[in-house]
Amino acid sequence: MITTTGLTKVYRSRGREVTALDGVDLHVPEGEVYGVIGQSGAGKSSLIRCVNLLEKPTTGSVTVDGVDLTALAGRGPRAGRELREARSRIGMVFQHFNLLSSRTVQDNVELPLEILGKTGRERSRKALELLDLVGLADKAKSYPSQLSGGQKQRVGIARALAGDPKVLLSDEATSALDPETTRSILELLRDLNRQLGLTVLLITHEMDVVKTICDSAALMEHGRIVESGTVDELLATPGSELAAALFPVSGEASGEERTVVDVTFHGEAATQPVISQLSRTYNIDISILGAAMDTVAGRQVGRMRIELPGRFEENVVPIGFLREQGLQVEVAGRDGEAAPQLVKEGAK
Repeated sequence: MITTTGLTKVYRSRGREVTALDGVDLHVPEGEVYGVIGQSGAGKSSLIRCVNLLEKPTTGSVTVDGVDLTALAGRGPRAGRELREARSRIGMVFQHFNLLSSRTVQDNVELPLEILGKTGRERSRKALELLDLVGLADKAKSYPSQLSGGQKQRVGIARALAGDPKVLLSDEATSALDPETTRSILELLRDLNRQLGLTVLLITHEMDVVKTICDSAALMEHGRIVESGTVDELLATPGSELAAALFPVSGEASGEERTVVDVTFHGEAATQPVISQLSRTYNIDISILGAAMDTVAGRQVGRMRIELPGRFEENVVPIGFLREQGLQVEVAGRDGEAAPQLVKEGAK
């Protein structure tokens, strides 16, 4: 549904150049909730604004629903109309709501329909329908100042859906909200994804957002995507920074004659008593140094850091046993390292 190829964005100011995007290749499948995560300055917001051409890319292409938006930009009146039509099928939800304070909730939702030239009756019907969809049917005549933050964001979502988009872009839509409100907005986005078949591309710096609703995710650093895939693929990838950040664990070996192992549980393996089986089978004492468990897409997933007695060479067979049970196993200091501080900060 969304493809960017070799996407770059260079900002020029006072003789200086800042590269916000550096050759970004992104592929968002139709019907998915896709999260892009990274620290401030990683290029996330520039990426999402280039996807709907709020920012014109310096080089590269953006294709949404089979239409090359970058090819339409700047090619005369006819191409301009085609670009506007294509962009009308892309909804955008902003961090700070961007509602018009002088308009009622219903009037805010009707605004895109006015721009599209719909009649007053059509606008009213559609706006009330969308407000009911986001749970605000009783707030149609209220003003933004009378709403909570979560209610304002629901109005923003309803407004973004006014043009019947196939794609919904979310730029840090929950970062200004408290945790409980954040959960309700994420549940709404997931419900809309399922009910309307929406493809959702969201920008976030919160790992919990990815954990809660994303089918796939990408990690951005310094204007580049350094890792991407479905959440399941990432959890099964040795050395995945995103997987380590989604389920951070810590703890160091208590001595030289010890082996520290990070074990990732997902799928059926997450419900099996594998660690106790390992201890009984090989008659070894296992220390649990840290663990992080959660539910992702209705399934229990997690990581555990354990300590085995003896050096690595003495634990090849027990480690092989864990891998035979369908677990992802990384030996600290060998084929897996702890997530760098950059990603850990994003997980807090």
